[in-house]
Amino acid sequence: QVRLVESGGGLVQTGGSLRLSCAASGSIFSIRAMGWYHQAPGKQRELVATITNDGRSNYGDSVKGRFTISRDNAKNTAYLQMNSLKPEDTAVYYCHASGSYFGREYDNWGQGTQVTVSS
Repeated sequence: QVRLVESGGGLVQTGGSLRLSCAASGSIFSIRAMGWYHQAPGKQRELVATITNDGRSNYGDSVKGRFTISRDNAKNTAYLQMNSLKPEDTAVYYCHASGSYFGREYDNWGQGTQVTVSS
C-alpha cells in the first residue's frame, strides 16, 4: 500500500529546532491524511499533528504554537517543523498515513525517528 520513511531526528538543546521529514511511496494516491505521533518510554503513543489532503491541520495540545505540519504533494513528503523544543518533547516520532485502498481502510506507520532534547 503505502511505505513511509522518516528522517531528521537527532539531539538538540532546549529551545532549539528540528525538522522531520516523512517520504511516502507506493499507492500514494490512496492517502487521505498524514500525521506525526510520538511515544516516550513507558508512555502511550500520542498525537502530535495531522494534515489532510486539502491542507487542514490538527495539533496535540502540548505542541500547539511550537510545531508546524506541512505537506509537499509534489514530493509526496510531509514535514514537521519543531521549534522551542523542550525536554518533554523527547520521544520516538512516527509518521502515519491513513487512507482507503480499493475500498479497504488502512493505517500505515513509519519505523520512527528518535528526537532527544537535552536540558
